[in-house]
Amino acid sequence: MGIEEDIKSTNFEDNYHKMVINLAYTSGWINNHMRPKFEKFNLTQQQFNILRILRGQYPKPATVNLLKDRMVDKMSDASRIVDRLVQKGLVSRCTNSRDRRAVDIRISDEGLAILKKMDAELKTKDFFKQNLTEEEAGQLSDLLDKMRG
Repeated sequence: MGIEEDIKSTNFEDNYHKMVINLAYTSGWINNHMRPKFEKFNLTQQQFNILRILRGQYPKPATVNLLKDRMVDKMSDASRIVDRLVQKGLVSRCTNSRDRRAVDIRISDEGLAILKKMDAELKTKDFFKQNLTEEEAGQLSDLLDKMRG
């Protein structure tokens, strides 16, 4: 199925316009398919993203600014997301020993355990391999990188 059939329209200014519509539609499509996986673990996609960043930093802490810089969704409010993760016991906050104005954020053992469970269940390869080969997935990723310059 193509984007024209999915959105019931062929009215595109040019292929660049069609590409932008297709990217936006595909982003929503991916989010709609992934949301139930996150909800099963009582997480949002943004919370999952922060937990993954913190796991990559582990055992070193991260600051909110580091999280903001590395988040996929740059419009997310990292401070509020961290607050929710602290309430769930998945991360902890503590004052930085070298700079009292800075706050260190670390993933907890419970946060690491949830990600381990999610890793076993959330295989993006399994989700996409019916429609794309590994080589095609690499090509698509390279084209998206090229598009962003």
